[in-house]
Amino acid sequence: MFKIVIDQIGPNEDEEIVIKCHEMNDEILALIAKLKKSDSVLLGVKEGQTYRIPLKDVYYIESVDNKTFICAQKSVFESKQKLYEFEELTVGTKLFRCSKSMILNIGKIRSVAASVNGRFEAKLINGETVIISRQYVPDLKKRLGM
Repeated sequence: MFKIVIDQIGPNEDEEIVIKCHEMNDEILALIAKLKKSDSVLLGVKEGQTYRIPLKDVYYIESVDNKTFICAQKSVFESKQKLYEFEELTVGTKLFRCSKSMILNIGKIRSVAASVNGRFEAKLINGETVIISRQYVPDLKKRLGM
């Protein structure tokens, strides 16, 4: 068991996280990795300009016709990276592989329902519907605590 101490600081002070431990173990390393990824950004191109897209703003990443797109609430960006590269970048975040061609942000799901052939249908908070392939349904259930 460990204790959590939070000190509120002034706006001119730098924020920091200090970890005091007897030894580095897998649990602490996982926590550090999660903290590092919480402020991660992806790079996407729109109309010839490159943008930094915070992971928390990503609804899904989709591969269509050998092109990869990062979909945010109101914008779609293109990326040169492949879907498997995004999958590696987003390990330990709210993004997970939901089909052969898509990585979905579980934080953007409004509701889920069973569909045909063992698939699930996810309604996103922006109104879109995404199909979760049956091979990825167990991961979805685990992440949702079902």
